[in-house]
Amino acid sequence: MKNEKPKEGKADFWELRLYVAGQTPKSLTAFANLKKICEEHLFGKYRIEIIDLLENPTLAKGDQILAIPTLVRKLPEPVRKIIGDLSNTERVLVGLDLRPAPQAKRREA
Repeated sequence: MKNEKPKEGKADFWELRLYVAGQTPKSLTAFANLKKICEEHLFGKYRIEIIDLLENPTLAKGDQILAIPTLVRKLPEPVRKIIGDLSNTERVLVGLDLRPAPQAKRREA
């Protein structure tokens, strides 16, 4: 594991795990989308760990992975999970707490 110096900001350092099953189009898309989001919003203060469940299926148990691809934010706490290819950038930013959730536009009955 590399020793990377955390930078100052909202969170010191972001540790992300992307669970995939081989190099499927959905897995590759998820990684590309994650990399783009990290470069734009977390530049210099993140680490992505790719976990291929075809190679290490027992690793799914630790983070309770039920679907793939799944992104797990290990740090900063609390742990957050996002399932899918991460193509909905707004949803990913909200899920990672990089952007506040939009106000609900539903009316109360």
